[in-house]
Amino acid sequence: MRWLTILALTMSAAHAAETSALANWQQVLTNFVDSNGRINFRLLATERQGLDDFVAWLANHGPITTPRDFPSDEAIKAYHLNAYNALAMHGVLERDLPANFSSFFKRASFFRFRKIVVDGQSTNLYDYENKIIRPLGDARVHFALNCMVRSCPRLPRKAFEKQTVDATLDDLTREFFATPEHLRINADKRRVAVSAILDFYTKDFVASGKARDLLSYINRYLEQAVPRDYQVTFIDYDWTVNQSPR
Repeated sequence: MRWLTILALTMSAAHAAETSALANWQQVLTNFVDSNGRINFRLLATERQGLDDFVAWLANHGPITTPRDFPSDEAIKAYHLNAYNALAMHGVLERDLPANFSSFFKRASFFRFRKIVVDGQSTNLYDYENKIIRPLGDARVHFALNCMVRSCPRLPRKAFEKQTVDATLDDLTREFFATPEHLRINADKRRVAVSAILDFYTKDFVASGKARDLLSYINRYLEQAVPRDYQVTFIDYDWTVNQSPR
């Protein structure tokens, strides 16, 4: 029976470590993110221990390295959403608070060439999103992932939790399409302008991969459906780092 006691103690310690790690991330969101999702990077840079500790935990914990701690699809999804957002935030600090990622070189440097370690794997933000998170098969993640720039979806002030992640993703998707910065309907011209996120990842939203079919997805989250014959255009993406004004 001794091995059962050891196993129980090990599982209890792992659970305590996960709880502590998520508490660190929640503290970061509470203290440094405002109600509009803007981040006070300048203050965070002087009080970064909680974020550093969470990123360190992510490096050696996750669905691959500690699968017992992530027994459901919801647990895995919540883990990856929290991890991506924290790693992107951490990356801005590591790059000494850049003003923007407006050029192709800046974006490549930040998303593709800057190494991160998550769940025991060395990767980068681009591959993490495209090879790990998108294959989860839930297009709503695009309204939860935040690369810390102005045109990203609002960064929530609450960490994702396995018990509520699906309801939260529905809420965030509805909020996204209710925000004029991300969706503008011009009835006179019978035209819809939508965030470039839906241009970047069209195939995640509609199997055809065609912009004209995106309204079938968008309309699921609108109180009043847009006529399907409206032309779909895309809003230019603002790559300015989403620093809070205070």
